[in-house]
Amino acid sequence: MDQQPRHELKHEITYGDYLALRRRLLPVMQHDPHVGQDGLYRVHSLYFDNHNDKILREKLDGKAEREKFRIRYYNNDLDHIQLEKKYKNHGLGVKYNAPMTADQVRALLRGDTAWMAESPHGLIRELYVKMKTETLRPRTTVDYVREPFLYSPGNVRVTFDSQIESAGADENFLEPHAAIPAARGKIVLEIKYDRYLPALVAGLLDLGNFRAAAFSKYAICRMVY
Repeated sequence: MDQQPRHELKHEITYGDYLALRRRLLPVMQHDPHVGQDGLYRVHSLYFDNHNDKILREKLDGKAEREKFRIRYYNNDLDHIQLEKKYKNHGLGVKYNAPMTADQVRALLRGDTAWMAESPHGLIRELYVKMKTETLRPRTTVDYVREPFLYSPGNVRVTFDSQIESAGADENFLEPHAAIPAARGKIVLEIKYDRYLPALVAGLLDLGNFRAAAFSKYAICRMVY
């Protein structure tokens, strides 16, 4: 289903920045309802790229209009796996998704993709076509811990991503797997909102004190795997 484009900002921050921001946000914003008792969840993503590393190069070159495909699930919940396509154009992002089963993901990772052409989900069929015509293939696994905050006015979502790790693109993606730290000590602050960022949240974040960064968890993890 099509979604409204959203503004997306990224900032690389220190652990001290994270603690200060978290302390300011907690009284005003709500944790995402899907988090555990610690306010966190773990994100597991498998990214696609082609033999020329088109997706990676477009990100590193700062191309304004680009897209990427990934398969994602949270914590160890294999009952809710999503294929996602993220389309970005000049700082605005739209995400499309379609459900996948664990067996379908395993089949894809084995190279069995014929079933995708007959999928009832247009996004899965689109990925199939691009795997055939643009040589897209599973490339890298990206794991990290996320702490998400929500604020209803402006549909604001603020997340802190840490413990970023990288692993190979194989069937171990759906199992507990060894991963290599890819960004030791780095924390990524992401802010997403619809038409406007409420002044209250902007004041709490005080973004003028942080350097906007084209930080890409996928690109960082490709340096490792």
